Amino acid sequence: MMHTQSHPAASAHSAHSALGLGAVALFVAGANLRPAIAAVSPLADHIRSDLHLSATGLSLLTTLPTLAMGVCAPAAAIVARRLGLHRGVLLGLAIITLATAARAAGASSWLQLSCSAAAGAGIAIAQTLLPAVVKARFADRLGLVTGIYTAGLGLGGAVAAGVSAPLADAVGSWPGALGSWAVLALAGSVLWSVTGRALGPDGVATPSGPVTRGLPWRSAKAWRITTLAAGNSALYYCELAWVAALLQDDGGHSAAGAGLLLTVMISLQVVSMLAVPALLGEGRSTRQDLVWTTTLTAVGFLGLAFAPGTATWLWIVALGIGHGSLFTLVLTLPVVSSRDSAEAGRISAMAFFVGYSCAALAPVLVGALRDSTGDFHLAFGLLGGLAVLMLLPTARIRGDNGAKAQR
Repeated sequence: MMHTQSHPAASAHSAHSALGLGAVALFVAGANLRPAIAAVSPLADHIRSDLHLSATGLSLLTTLPTLAMGVCAPAAAIVARRLGLHRGVLLGLAIITLATAARAAGASSWLQLSCSAAAGAGIAIAQTLLPAVVKARFADRLGLVTGIYTAGLGLGGAVAAGVSAPLADAVGSWPGALGSWAVLALAGSVLWSVTGRALGPDGVATPSGPVTRGLPWRSAKAWRITTLAAGNSALYYCELAWVAALLQDDGGHSAAGAGLLLTVMISLQVVSMLAVPALLGEGRSTRQDLVWTTTLTAVGFLGLAFAPGTATWLWIVALGIGHGSLFTLVLTLPVVSSRDSAEAGRISAMAFFVGYSCAALAPVLVGALRDSTGDFHLAFGLLGGLAVLMLLPTARIRGDNGAKAQR
């Protein structure tokens, strides 16, 4: 009987190919998790005028999907048990596609708000399952692969923020511009369906689903991660919703100039998201990295609060580098702190459920403060204070590098 042996070089090549295809699948999935939200800010003036909304009402277009992301995060457990991780992420992307496409139907407040909420539900399913995919399939490359899909997430937001305004001019309406992002979501769904097969049969094995045993309410570790996730998300969605408006109202920039600065900020965040895994791989302290990135983020918000027209680029760079790095570090915590993909899914579901539900209020509060005070000074000052407060749970994070954190 003839026996065959796999050549070590061939096995290594196959492993690298699987990593490459899996990384592409994760990057593409991540790229579709923010355009439905980030596309609103550059079109804020047109939307507010056509729908007769106050700043508080306009903020609901950012708040509702964020709230839906929190409320629907635990539902990802049911999806994972019924469909598996791969098809669960695919379902999330399909919901994003349909909800985004429906936005093109017209300039109706109820239509736009409903579509925003539906898109948030799809984002919740996909984003909650992705950390479990990373933990199960790329246990030896957690920081790198998390950075890849987080960079895709940031890049999708950056492109949407920079392109939506000229896209509205090209298609002739802001509903058409919002709905056009369904093309990206559809392409993402197709690519995930094809390249996601590199992650294994039905993505990866999920013997019990990410949160089968319930959310870890009694875990101090999970609560520290959830607190950081809530603050991180609140800051991020306030950036998407209000930085461009602040630069116009308080900083004296034109709409085009404000959009450019927002795009630069998010682009710097994408670069930082990719750089963080390399830093984690050098044995650096997780706590140290969280401290300096949180501090830099606070500097950016406080600078925009009290000197938006002075050294504007400095504040934008601080938010770009600081918050981009912080974003990846926070998203990495559920993955590196867990024993397996099931625990990673439970911690992620809890962080998203509590974090996004709380973070959904932040853009509304900023809009309400803007309406009552006439400017963004107080609101962004409070956001800077929130970043400073995030240093408290950060001080309890343990681990010399990502791999040993939170054991």
